[in-house]
Amino acid sequence: MEPTAPSKAADENMATVSSHISDAERTSFDAKSARSAKVDTSGNVADIQQAVARGLQPPEIIARLSPEERIALEKHLVRKIDLRLLPMIIIMYILNYIDRNNIAAAKLSGLPEDLNLQGNQFQTSVSILFVGYLLVQVPSNLFLNKIGLPGLYLPICMAIWGIISAATSTVKTFGGLLAVRFFLGFVEAVYFPGCLYYLSCWYTRKELGLRTALLYSGALISGAFSGLIAAGINADLDGVMGYSAWQWLFIIEGVITVGVAIIAIPILPNFPRTTKWLSEEEKALAIWRLEEDVGEDDWVSEEQSMWHGAKLAFTDMKTYVLLFLLIGIVSAGGVTNFLPAVVKTLGYNSVNTLLLTSPPYVLCVITSSLNAWHADRTGERFWHITLSLCVALVGFIIAATTSTIGPRYFAILIMVPGIYSAFVVALAWISNTMPRPPAKRAAALSFINAVSNATSIYVSYLYQDWMAPQYVIAFSVNSGTVALAIVSALILRIILARLNKKLDQGIYVEGAINALPGHAAEHGFRFKL
Repeated sequence: MEPTAPSKAADENMATVSSHISDAERTSFDAKSARSAKVDTSGNVADIQQAVARGLQPPEIIARLSPEERIALEKHLVRKIDLRLLPMIIIMYILNYIDRNNIAAAKLSGLPEDLNLQGNQFQTSVSILFVGYLLVQVPSNLFLNKIGLPGLYLPICMAIWGIISAATSTVKTFGGLLAVRFFLGFVEAVYFPGCLYYLSCWYTRKELGLRTALLYSGALISGAFSGLIAAGINADLDGVMGYSAWQWLFIIEGVITVGVAIIAIPILPNFPRTTKWLSEEEKALAIWRLEEDVGEDDWVSEEQSMWHGAKLAFTDMKTYVLLFLLIGIVSAGGVTNFLPAVVKTLGYNSVNTLLLTSPPYVLCVITSSLNAWHADRTGERFWHITLSLCVALVGFIIAATTSTIGPRYFAILIMVPGIYSAFVVALAWISNTMPRPPAKRAAALSFINAVSNATSIYVSYLYQDWMAPQYVIAFSVNSGTVALAIVSALILRIILARLNKKLDQGIYVEGAINALPGHAAEHGFRFKL
């Protein structure tokens, strides 16, 4: 199949870089040069000698760098990428999550009363978002891989969902709320799986866990800020200009979202090969280090077809084990959609309740970042996921078995960090387990994220008012899904360990970079456990 070219402009930029890394210039090192390139940098810069032993040829513009120059250039490059990408995509994700979940705060601000919602209608309004969310993620990620313009595609979608979110303030009936929430999910579905794929096109596997955690910290920060914002609006803007507090909530947050989307367009790059603010040397290194990481160029591949990538993902058993892992985590994490309602059972007024929803998210930002950082530093995934889930399990059990204020709030404080500290490492494990070709990675990320988020459709009905204050059914189900996630992580670890043994023996493994027997551990691709 023909390689995918994202655009005519991208081809022109690619041609510029290719003049520096053409096949003619991809000459082999002699043994002396290869030996001189070997340097131990604790995994931060790959060993060129190992890459050559695996049959890879570094571009001349990289080959002529000394080990010290390579280390310095890569550190500078990663820092430059971090500063350009991470702040903006984190801010965008903060707003993505606020616009999705502000309906929980709106419930405490008078929305159900103003729209005369009855029975399960509020829960249905929450869950309908995830129907649209489920439908769009896979085709959106495949489309993004095809056009190759994430720096334009993601901000445009953001502006659209900001407009839809602001329009929620105008609804007058349950039917209007359902329609707005469905289309909001339809458009918001683009962002998170698109961002996961976007990051995997810029960072190596060893770098990805921390960056994924930093991205997801946007969701956690939004949980802290949304409570504070809603508390302020509830206290000061209710009734101003004839609008209720919940209407101001949607208007203010929707307008901010549109403004940030416009700012993001000139800031976000597309892919390394087409980025103008990188020097030619930096472009070559950005491309080479991804190839060096897994054994093939992230761009030039015979498997760039959207549907071929989807087929590869859907026929890989690891996709479904990862799916059950994420289903367990995301289902239990559905508690955050109703955290204000859960905290309200402690007996405080609406403003204090909204304020008390912030500390669990603040703690979660700290624990998830530290957990992901340590997982990247050690290259380990299984224990970083399962131990975090055990903490969440303790929180759910305490919450379901006690009605005392102190223990219940302690349970809330540990259940949210436990779930999401595991979640960010699990997301990185997807990209680590299925790194290439890009179309397969894009399909797997979007499929797993979409189906796992479908659990939010039924989770919404586990937090009905009559189930308060202990929500025994909800927390029991959460405990069960956490157990499912732990078992799935164990199964995946066993599968990947067996595949690594095959690689050690020189047995071919689909989707891995294979090497000669006896040299695989030193020179070949390794699945992270």
